[in-house]
Amino acid sequence: MKNQKLFSKDFTLVVIGQIVSLFGNATVRFALPLYLLNHTGSSALYGAVTACAFLPAILLSPVGGMVADRVNKRNIMVALDFFTAAVILGFTLLMGGGHLILLLTVTLMLLYGIAGAYQPSVQASIPALVGQERFMEANSVINAVSSLASLVGPVLGGMLYSAYGLEPVLWVCMVCFVLSAVMEIFIRIPFQRQAWEGGVLRTVRADFAQSARFIWKDRPVIGKALLAVCGINLFLSAMIVVALPYLVTEVLELETAQANRLYGFAQGALAAGGLAGGIGAGIFAKRLEVRKAGNLITACAVSVFPIGAALLSSSAMATYAVLTLCCFAVMVFSTMFSVQMMSFIQTETPQNLIGKVIAVILTVSMCAQPLGNAMYGVLFEVCDGIEYIPVFLSGAVSLAIALGAGKVFRRL
Repeated sequence: MKNQKLFSKDFTLVVIGQIVSLFGNATVRFALPLYLLNHTGSSALYGAVTACAFLPAILLSPVGGMVADRVNKRNIMVALDFFTAAVILGFTLLMGGGHLILLLTVTLMLLYGIAGAYQPSVQASIPALVGQERFMEANSVINAVSSLASLVGPVLGGMLYSAYGLEPVLWVCMVCFVLSAVMEIFIRIPFQRQAWEGGVLRTVRADFAQSARFIWKDRPVIGKALLAVCGINLFLSAMIVVALPYLVTEVLELETAQANRLYGFAQGALAAGGLAGGIGAGIFAKRLEVRKAGNLITACAVSVFPIGAALLSSSAMATYAVLTLCCFAVMVFSTMFSVQMMSFIQTETPQNLIGKVIAVILTVSMCAQPLGNAMYGVLFEVCDGIEYIPVFLSGAVSLAIALGAGKVFRRL
């Protein structure tokens, strides 16, 4: 039976485990790409490596969803946290050798792949731990926790990295993942075991097809919303991912150590926006109507244009301030939209499909991210000295997508 109160013992342990695990995740995924950018100074290489890093997440996310419906979700979280600690340990021991770019690429691919398999288990555990009337609040808590960890991780990671280098950051992250895994051992998540039909690969294909039918035929509005999310990931999210570190550390005329710290603060501002959006979604849960969800995407797109205008300024700190503030606003609106959509999907999806459907949605939406990362990596390098052009392009296309998505949601 589902717990009617929100903060039951098991849900509280999930939340605390997420805080520790996601802090380590945010810190290591901040430090490793920054380490690459500091050593190469190339936005094209940065975009290519981060694009490659997304590929395992795309491939493993559906597997994670299928496994989440058939294996105790607690066991998945524990195993993946221990494995993440082992991956970071391996990178720490090997980073002194050669082939740094290859090692960084493989490590980031493993970390993103683990995250892709991990997240469906967390999202699919919510309906098993809280009642349906608490879905919006529970999702806002999980999003707020993710944003809080992402806020503290890059800020502290940036300070530690600029003062002592990469290795101490990696050891802190390893400790976080081990602590999270130990804590998650004590979580009890009810689940109903489902059979594997004819082997893992055959089962994954069958489950993926079943989930796709549900998304595109049974509930086509979910499929249309998914297309909008893919467009925003391609043209807006990818631009932020590539532009933020490149503009702060390579384009703005800042001393290297100062630029690294300021990039950490900017990443913290992104996370603070996610935290504010998660809290806002919880506070205004009863007022967030799905048919008005397009307004949130429109607000995200509009928030991009001041960044392009600021790049025409000659003041590095003024440009940095506008960039940081706008990224904060983008994250506020996008997080509220994500919470709203996830709660809608959890409400509309049968319990036996929830893990699979979430996995398919995460997989398809992530497909756009590596394409966008690679595209903007090249665009920013080609537009050397006129970086405002890719930024304005991102805002214009995202605004068109948002207006189209708004028409779909208003029909609900």
